[in-house]
Amino acid sequence: MDDNDKIPQPTIKRIPGYLRILYDFKKRDIEWISATDIANILGLKSIQVRKDMSFTNITGKPKKGYKVEQLIDAVRKLLGWDKVNNAYLVGSGALGAALLGYKGFKNYGLNISRAFDTSIQKIGTEIHGRTVQDIHQLKEFAIKEEIKVGVLTVPEASAQEAVDLMVDAGIKAIWNFSPITLKVPEDVIVQGEDLSAGLAVLCVNLQQSQIKQ
Repeated sequence: MDDNDKIPQPTIKRIPGYLRILYDFKKRDIEWISATDIANILGLKSIQVRKDMSFTNITGKPKKGYKVEQLIDAVRKLLGWDKVNNAYLVGSGALGAALLGYKGFKNYGLNISRAFDTSIQKIGTEIHGRTVQDIHQLKEFAIKEEIKVGVLTVPEASAQEAVDLMVDAGIKAIWNFSPITLKVPEDVIVQGEDLSAGLAVLCVNLQQSQIKQ
C-alpha cells in the first residue's frame, strides 16, 4: 500500500503487536493464523483485527485465516520495516546506551549506526560497538551517509539545541525520548515517547484496581 498516511493511527499502533504474534507462530512452525487467534491473544475483537489487516491487501481464507509467512511480509512492507533505515542517536547516557544495546531494532527496520554526544567524557568511548562521536561532526557524517532518521535521548535542557543540529544535518524523522515538545520545520516528523505519560497511566490504573478490591 503506497498511501500509508491514510492508515488510522490506532491501527498503526496495533499492528506491531500482530507482528509479534506472527513471529511467534512462525517460530512454532504454525503455517496459518486467523483474526480470531490474534484477537484472543490481544484481547481485541476479531472484526477489528480483520479491519486492520485489510490495509495489507492480504485476504484470509475461510476456516484457515492468513498464511503466516505471507502476512509477515505484508505487515513488514506496510510498516516500512522491509528495508533497514540507518539512524543516528544523539545522547549516549543511560537511556541512549540501552537503546544502542537493543539488537531487535533491525527487525523493525532501524539500525542505529552512530552515536553522538557533547560530553568530553563520553566522546571517544565505545558503547555496544559504536564509538561515541562529537555532536558537531553529526552534519558531516549525516550528509555523507544520507541519514534521515535520528533518535534523541538528551536531557530537556539541551534537547532543542540538539534537534536544531539534527535538522540542520538533514534529518527528517526524529524519535524523541526527551521530555520536551520540540520546535521543528513542517517537513520534519517528530514521534515523542513520553515515559511519564506511560507511568501515569500505570499508576492511576494501579490505584483504581486497589480501590475496587
